Amino acid sequence: MMYYRRKLILNLLDRFDGNLTAKRFQKLLFLMTRSQEKKAFDFVPYKYGCYSFQASQDLHTMAGQGFLQIIEKSGGSEIVLKSMPGEASGLTLMDSAIIDMLLAQYGSLPQDELIKQTYIKYPFYAIRSVLAKNLLSQEELSRVHAQERHFDEPALFTIGYEGLSLEKYINKLLINDVRVLCDVRKNAYSQKYGFTKGTLKMACEGVGIKYVHVPQLGIESEERQELKTQADYDRLFERYEATTLKSNWGYLLQVREIIRENGRIALTCFEADPRQCHRSRVAKALMALQDRDYKLTNLLNGIN
Repeated sequence: MMYYRRKLILNLLDRFDGNLTAKRFQKLLFLMTRSQEKKAFDFVPYKYGCYSFQASQDLHTMAGQGFLQIIEKSGGSEIVLKSMPGEASGLTLMDSAIIDMLLAQYGSLPQDELIKQTYIKYPFYAIRSVLAKNLLSQEELSRVHAQERHFDEPALFTIGYEGLSLEKYINKLLINDVRVLCDVRKNAYSQKYGFTKGTLKMACEGVGIKYVHVPQLGIESEERQELKTQADYDRLFERYEATTLKSNWGYLLQVREIIRENGRIALTCFEADPRQCHRSRVAKALMALQDRDYKLTNLLNGIN
């Protein structure tokens, strides 16, 4: 059974003569989602503008399956449709109409003009672009810069990736001007796409956020078994404070130095609810240190 989002990708390629540059593909896919009631993909402001990590992963998966080919060229990648499987049919009438609209509106538009139009209409997604200064006027650039979030106040955040796509997660960090992400998982691996160490590090650094892994402040996975009530979590975290956190105090102080050097950092682990994650106890210990000048905010799903 093919994921519906992959059907969208194949149909988009098919309607555009089976050949799109990676930059053009990402912009068209982004514009398609702007017209969807429930967006099939999320996007971040990346070095060429709006970018979906999930879509890129889907492209490589389907290339491995023989449905398309990704050709690396000096000016960027080219995506070529090789076969249109029968299982790729069955788009909703709305999504099919959206692709028709994209073809009519942008089919003959040069790539740079397409990129420019997305930057003008959706300036937030151009804040990390290396192309914007060559494509936009000073007035248009000023609207892009106005979307950037900068805060002088030092801050300590916590964030869990449970229930978030990689793109939504990264955007939460950006709008709060997080400059360093401190991963406090014992093992920085996840079955959820985007949150294994290598991918998460690449995504952060691609938008200008430094990634640091501090496994010494993590909890062994076997200790997290059979946690059913908040009281179970509380007992585990009390043991954690008395053992792991106490014996690794030097690493906690290293995190404080990261705050002093960078101003705004976020502690991350899996759980959406900070009460059910040991990062809350790491944050508690950091807030109890003397001479701190930062405040604590838990970034929760759906808000912040």
